[in-house]
Amino acid sequence: MRDESVPVHPDSDPRHPLVVFGDHRFCAGEALAVQRMAGPHMHSQIELNFVLEGDMTYWFDGRELTIGAGRLSLFWGMIPHQVIDRREGTRFVCLYVPMSVFLGLASLSRFRDAVFRGAMIEALEVRPYDRDIFLRWREELLSGDVGLVEIVRNELTARVLRIERDGWRDLREEGSAIASLGASDSERVEHVERMLRYIAEHALEDISAEDVGRDAGLHPNYAMGIFKRAVGHTINQAIIRHRLDTAQSLLISTDLPITDVAFESGFGSVSRFYEAFAHRFVEKPTTFRKRMRSKSIMPA
Repeated sequence: MRDESVPVHPDSDPRHPLVVFGDHRFCAGEALAVQRMAGPHMHSQIELNFVLEGDMTYWFDGRELTIGAGRLSLFWGMIPHQVIDRREGTRFVCLYVPMSVFLGLASLSRFRDAVFRGAMIEALEVRPYDRDIFLRWREELLSGDVGLVEIVRNELTARVLRIERDGWRDLREEGSAIASLGASDSERVEHVERMLRYIAEHALEDISAEDVGRDAGLHPNYAMGIFKRAVGHTINQAIIRHRLDTAQSLLISTDLPITDVAFESGFGSVSRFYEAFAHRFVEKPTTFRKRMRSKSIMPA
């Protein structure tokens, strides 16, 4: 029986996006072969993809992004994503990293902020030995050896630091603000990660910023302050962002009426849903659904 505490690459329920919550451990996807996904999905970890051969196309937060052989990319799994196409024989290494890694590294402030704002990051420098290293990391993570997992944790953290140092670009070409939380602020990092996870697990419910802070054992004002510093936007903005991400997935992968999409996504009223959706995507939900389906971003 599979250990349910270990996050795996989720299969998507065709009716709803599936969110898988891990237990802060690094892990690797078992499959090397890239397959089209049945629909958009979300998960809580940071995902790294190293493409070994071929190329793959993601639908990622409303855009189509293609990643070819020898390229390394990473993104936050809470952004809706779906492999919609791939060249026959495409293979990749898929690794999952706890978001606490990013929250705990002070030097990653701009990089980290871009990730949590929905960037698809591509490393500008990929070395010839990266292929063998990623394959080894995958094998060692899948082995379940605690000692090896800790070594991979340290090595992969260093590789992420090198991405920030050597240069990177956002494939969506979006700007980002700069947020900062010092590496010595380990307790606050833990609080922010707990708040992010609480939002991911409960955003579809009737929750407030106060609820998020309370779950982390913090005064609401203090919680909102450290969250804004670490993530780059407010707790309320994060809740709305998650609800809109869920709405995107439902609009694409289901035939639910717009009213049902609004309530399934956690909005208390259809008017608030329309207002929030139009503010972010600059179009109505019905228009968004038609446009995305005309591009064949549909369940494979």
